[in-house]
Amino acid sequence: MTILYLLIPLSLILLGLAVWAFFWAVKNEQFDDLEGPAHRILFDEDENDLSPEERQRRKQQKQPRTRPDDNSESPR
Repeated sequence: MTILYLLIPLSLILLGLAVWAFFWAVKNEQFDDLEGPAHRILFDEDENDLSPEERQRRKQQKQPRTRPDDNSESPR
């Protein structure tokens, strides 16, 4: 019976910490988009789904850009 004098305040402290953690998470926008990350995993962009223009634009973005004067030798 005397253990209840320890367990009841301890459980109330743990409950208070859980409530504080919940409100902290809500305040810091942890629950804004619960479904978005799951949908991004399932519906990853596939190049076959893109239009030819979009495919060409992405291909150009991936290619390294060289400067016109890269082939010339610089004086030492």
